[in-house]
Amino acid sequence: MFAENISLVFEWLVFLGTASVAIFASILMVTRKNPIHAALFLILTFLCTAVFFFLLQSPFIAIVQILVYAGAIMMLIVFVIMLLDVEEELLTPLKLSLSKAVGVFVVLLTMLGLWFAVWGGARGPSAGYTPEKISQMGSVRLVGKLLFTDYLLPFEIISILLMAAIVGAIVLAKQRPFEKE
Repeated sequence: MFAENISLVFEWLVFLGTASVAIFASILMVTRKNPIHAALFLILTFLCTAVFFFLLQSPFIAIVQILVYAGAIMMLIVFVIMLLDVEEELLTPLKLSLSKAVGVFVVLLTMLGLWFAVWGGARGPSAGYTPEKISQMGSVRLVGKLLFTDYLLPFEIISILLMAAIVGAIVLAKQRPFEKE
């Protein structure tokens, strides 16, 4: 009984410490003017998210979080930042434009969706999966089954969106000729 309470207290301490680091890193990521520093704080936030998955006893998703997000996607983001040379854009004064207003609207809409997801309870296709069923089925098998059955359309939409982002970065880089040093 005592060892169980110590384990629970330790998990809470790890969760609270990781949550505070994740919140602090995400605030710093949004407020940094240097895009490389912002990308580094985003990596720290991704790593904190991986710790959350470990605490939820889902090591496969935690490792995928580290490999895919903190590894591959952040390398892509840093590569695009370095390719586009955003230092010129940092020197221009901040102006309120239509794109920023649309961005604020999308952020508020996303926050509203997250609020309904957290307080509305699980009502989606994965609502019937209890921790017992997950432990019987296995985490990797469950993720694969859900990804390629219930969530196939969002998975494909995200892949098309990432492809469009890569093509857009290449088009933007081709518009400006590189100076020879």
